[in-house]
Parts: sequence; structure tokens; C-alpha cells
Amino acid sequence: MQHMYRGCHTRTQPHPPRELFPISHTTYHNKTMSGHNKWSKIKFTKAAADAKKGKIFARYSHEITLAAKSGGGDVDTNPRLRAAIEGAKAASMPKDNIDRAVKKGTGELQGETIQEVTYEGYGPAGTAFIVEVATDNTNRCSSEIRTIFSKNGGNMGTPGSVAYQFDRKGQVTINAPELDEDTAMELAMDCGADEFEEGENEGEWAFICGPTDLSAVSEALTAAGRNVTGMKLVSIAQNPTDITDVATAQKIMRLFERLDDYDDTMNVFSNFEIDDSILEQL
Repeated sequence: MQHMYRGCHTRTQPHPPRELFPISHTTYHNKTMSGHNKWSKIKFTKAAADAKKGKIFARYSHEITLAAKSGGGDVDTNPRLRAAIEGAKAASMPKDNIDRAVKKGTGELQGETIQEVTYEGYGPAGTAFIVEVATDNTNRCSSEIRTIFSKNGGNMGTPGSVAYQFDRKGQVTINAPELDEDTAMELAMDCGADEFEEGENEGEWAFICGPTDLSAVSEALTAAGRNVTGMKLVSIAQNPTDITDVATAQKIMRLFERLDDYDDTMNVFSNFEIDDSILEQL
């Protein structure tokens, strides 16, 4: 099996796609991570640049506010909020910023109303894109996302136009640089995850589960003494589209990066896969 770059991204750090690893010794040992690791280094550098611009803090602030709004301000009873705050702390977000974001979500502090909105669309070569945003102005955001699609070889679709091509899953990330692949697999089994993979940042691991098992897996990892740094729902392509030429790959990556860099973007998911031999030429 050739190494592939799969289009999937979570927004606190700019990150593209990843290859998931079913918890099976046979399947697992037949796969490698070289393409993923290579992109992780690129993304890590880009994430650092974003942090300098304040983008990372803004996105964590939105996630904390939304988590507090949906589940309350108590981290002991709101796993999503706990994970968002842990991620913000790991990114060195000031405590005052975190407290402000929580109070906005609970209504203790007035501020703009942040809404979660999902956009769907098509990219070059018929690739499918899902863009999740957190915005205080849906009209502006919709117009700007549509422009990004149209200026980069794609077009925005209607709700549901591409979502059926993806499976909705839960993803819990932990910071555990001491883990190797075998111990990560054992941990995934013990905590009830269906799949696992290396995370987007160095020393990070991601555990994939059913959407309704998200809290249970997060709590199991915490109970196992692991530092949960992220917890969210993700969209994973059912049938990835292989990109086999450099020109098309460049166009798709340009669209992906423009969507990913948009200020209100939280997550970007796509169904493209780029072979390592093509990725090296980008």
C-alpha cells in the first residue's frame, strides 16, 4: 500500500487529513505513517506561525465559549469544555482569556453571539469538502466561504450535498509522547476506541470512536491517567478520491489551505488522498 495524504483537518491547528488505523495487528502493521509525519512537521510550523498572529487563541476561545454554552461552565460535568480548556492551556493561552471565554458561554459576560455553522462544497476533481465554522456573522461568513470556493476551483453546495460521503465519528486526542504504536493500540482497546492514529502535533495521539461514545472514551482515557487535550466530532470520508497528478494536487491543496486559514474556520474535512510521490513535489 502506498502512503497517502488524506484530506481531514481540525481547526485548532491547521492540519490536513490523516490515515486511520483499525485496531487490528494485521492491518495495523501493514500501514505506515511516513506521509502523515511529513505533513505533521509542516503543520507544526504553520501552527506556530498562526499562534503568533493570535489565531490559535481565537479558535480556542470560540471552542470554549461554545462548549460552555452547550454544556455549562463546570469542567467536571462538561467533557467538551474540559478538553477545550486543556488544549488552550497547552497552547499557552492566558488564564484570563480562558475565563472570559467560559463566562461568555454561560452568559455571565456579554459579547457577540457565536454560532456553529457547517458549509459543504466541491473542489477540483470533484473532491468533497465540509467546513465547520464558529462565527458572529453568518451572512458575512457564508459569502466569504463561497468566494474562497469559487476563487480556488470549487463551488459551495447546499446542505447535505456532500455530507453523505462521510461518516461522523468522535475523536479524542491526548498528549503522550512516551507512547509507541503498540502501547497506543493497547490503550485504544482498553478505553473503547475503534481506531487510533498519530495526532497532528508531536507527541499527540488521536483515538477514534462512535459519536455517542465520545464522552466515555474521553473519561476512560482520563481515568487511565492520560492528559486529554482535545475532544470533538470529525467527518471521515467513506471512499477517498485518489489524486495522481501534481497540478490537480496543487489546486486542491490551495483550496484546502484557503479554507483552513479563514479566520472563523474550526475544522475542514475532505475526501482527497495524495500519494507521497506527488506530495513531495508540492
